[in-house]
Formats: sequence, C-alpha cells, structure tokens
Amino acid sequence: MMSSPKWPQGARLLIDAEQIDEAMAAQAKRIETLISNDQEVTLMALMNGGVLPAVSLVQKLQSPIKLDYVHATRYREERTGRDLQWVRRPEKVSGTVVVVDDIFDEGYTMAAVKASLLASGATRVITVVAVKKMHDRGLPRDWVDDAALEVPDEYVFGFGMDLDGLWRQLDSIWSVS
Repeated sequence: MMSSPKWPQGARLLIDAEQIDEAMAAQAKRIETLISNDQEVTLMALMNGGVLPAVSLVQKLQSPIKLDYVHATRYREERTGRDLQWVRRPEKVSGTVVVVDDIFDEGYTMAAVKASLLASGATRVITVVAVKKMHDRGLPRDWVDDAALEVPDEYVFGFGMDLDGLWRQLDSIWSVS
C-alpha cells in the first residue's frame, strides 16, 4: 500500500475557499465586460496550474465560450523556473483568447504564450490569473490583464499551484517557507 504524502511542515492558510470563490465571481464579471462585444471567444487554460482557475472562471461566465488549453512550463514541478518547455501549443486560433493561469509570478511563461497565440491567429489575447504574486521581479505587476487575488512574495500552493508537484487540487491557497 502506498503511503500518502504528509502535509507540508509550516504551511499556513492564506486564502480560504470562500474568498477564492468570491474573487473568481468578481473576476468573471470583469471578464464578461472585456469580452461583451467579441464574436468568438476561447477560454484557454495554461496547463497544469490554470486548470482549476479556468474551471472556476468558465462556470461563472454567461457568454458563449469555446474551451481549449495550452501547455508551456518553466517550473516542471520544481520551485524555481528554468527554460520554457512547450508541451502543447495550439496550431491555429482565432478571435479573442482568454488565457487563464494559476499565478503571475515573473510572467515569462504567460508572455511567451500570449506572443505564440497572437502569432497563431488570435486577434486579441486577454491574460487572466487567479493570483498575482507581489514583488518586483520579472514583468511589471500590471502586465497581466486581470488577477482575482494578490499574494505576498512567499511560496504558495493550492487552487492550481503546486508544491513539488503536489497539492494543486486544494480549494484554498496556502503558503510555506
């Protein structure tokens, strides 16, 4: 029998499930405003972390939406980013694409995905994250079009974000030193 992983030592709750749900509902309203005049909209989860935020967001949207995904990663279940690795890149896209990721940390993955989607035919790419990490590394904090929540410059996990490849499934956001 396989043993289950132990809860991370020193983990502390930052944002509970109710706060996340409220923030995602507010984000969905802002996205509705951004896409209200668009004829063709695709919500694209940025794998793997963007899955839970994308599901939460799309369930709250009232507009007709196509669903797709893109998979690009710098972290590969590690705690620091490396070179960008493409796992799946849509070959042809059109209309407005709303890219949803779990966290805006340094922003390099999201920037590469946005450039790729525009080069592949998207007329507009809206960048959306569940959380924006507050620090001064990487792209400016206002580069991302919309963030549902902000977190301090700590290692966070849950609601799509992993800790050594684990805990993405949590409905809350935790911090560990």
